[in-house]
Amino acid sequence: MGNTSSMLTQYDIEEVQEHCNHSCLVCPVSQQEIVSLYQRFCQLDRNGGGFIREEEFLSVPEFAVNPLSQRLLRMLDGLNFKEFVAFLSAFSSRASLQQKIEFIFKVYDLDCNGKVAFDDMLDVLRDLTGSYISEQQRQQVLTHVLEEAGYTKDSMLILADFIKILGSSEMKMEVEVPVD
Repeated sequence: MGNTSSMLTQYDIEEVQEHCNHSCLVCPVSQQEIVSLYQRFCQLDRNGGGFIREEEFLSVPEFAVNPLSQRLLRMLDGLNFKEFVAFLSAFSSRASLQQKIEFIFKVYDLDCNGKVAFDDMLDVLRDLTGSYISEQQRQQVLTHVLEEAGYTKDSMLILADFIKILGSSEMKMEVEVPVD
């Protein structure tokens, strides 16, 4: 699998699923999806080196215009195919809520210290909202969300806190949103 011009064997596919299982507990990506992702990986890996570089990711228009692209690049630059699949598995409809929250935590934890501060969350909110809301509104919204979950602006959140906050928010959304 080091040479991206080669075809995937069944062994390669199973090896990718095994790697994904270690990264994600349960790989939410099917064998057919792995084959499709390999084709896309080969298209992105223009030099055929077996890794995708920052400029190759930025060649994807949807990625280049994403307000979080710079944060995502930190996680992406230099990925091999196995890591590429594990990274994208968080976007699968079959990924668990916990897998998605773990991914979101990594986006917020820019310095990779395992903790997210108020300013880290504010930076992401700023990236996502741009000039649509004021800095004061962003701070108020974030403060309210944290306080509702039992935290303050001074709290340093770890992954378990994120799971608690986002997991309970997801539960509330499911209860409050009427289904037709």
